[in-house]
Amino acid sequence: MGSPNPLLFVTGASSGIGQALAERFHAAGYDLALVARRTSEVEAWAAARRLDPGRWRIYGADVADVDSIVAAGTACMAQQGLPAVVIANAGISIGMDSAVRGDLDVMARTFATNNLGLAATFHPFVAAMAGRGSGRLVGIGSVAAIRGLPGHGAYCASKAGVVAYCESLRGELRASGVKVVTLCPGYVDTPLTQGNRYSMPFLLQPAEFADRAFDAIRAGASYRVIPWQMGVIAKLMRMLPNPLFDRVFEGRGRKRRENEP
Repeated sequence: MGSPNPLLFVTGASSGIGQALAERFHAAGYDLALVARRTSEVEAWAAARRLDPGRWRIYGADVADVDSIVAAGTACMAQQGLPAVVIANAGISIGMDSAVRGDLDVMARTFATNNLGLAATFHPFVAAMAGRGSGRLVGIGSVAAIRGLPGHGAYCASKAGVVAYCESLRGELRASGVKVVTLCPGYVDTPLTQGNRYSMPFLLQPAEFADRAFDAIRAGASYRVIPWQMGVIAKLMRMLPNPLFDRVFEGRGRKRRENEP
């Protein structure tokens, strides 16, 4: 506690976007509060990157368990202080079929992680940031929030929920000095996307996404699609009449369901 450096608190720090964001912020002089269920993987990653041991700590938590992630946020403030930036990055993406009973449990787990988990990640910091009059609360949405894609019902609905929730929170905190930033990635080359069975235009490497996300967060952007080309495609998709949209995506490869080869 007492470090002169600003602090980043980021969930989902055991892989992909979470690690790329942590590395980018560390390079910019931030201390790190790294949150994940798989803490051993975070330790191995930090050691491999030779991060200064005095500038990061790991908090084991499951964002789908409200008490678990709230406790991690509380511990962070006690041990490292109030973050300058909180990124609710942890998320899951699993295909679903509403005709299959087990897939309803997948949907419940997706919402618990992607939606309730995001709100619970922010919860410990909202009042303290508002009291200080500054801070960034960053929700990771997706271009999948723009339209519902066949076989992606749980994920698309959850990410649409992220966008709407962050918009609500942004309005609530407008006068406080706290910025709520919604980032909607397109396709990023991470374990979350590597099993996809369809084309992924404008695919970014995690470090490329992190660079652009860092700039958006620093600017306090309320909403940003990364890369911008996917934002254009998403807007065009939104404008398509439903019959045409349905025809375009008929037969498109679907996200793998749980335990599906």
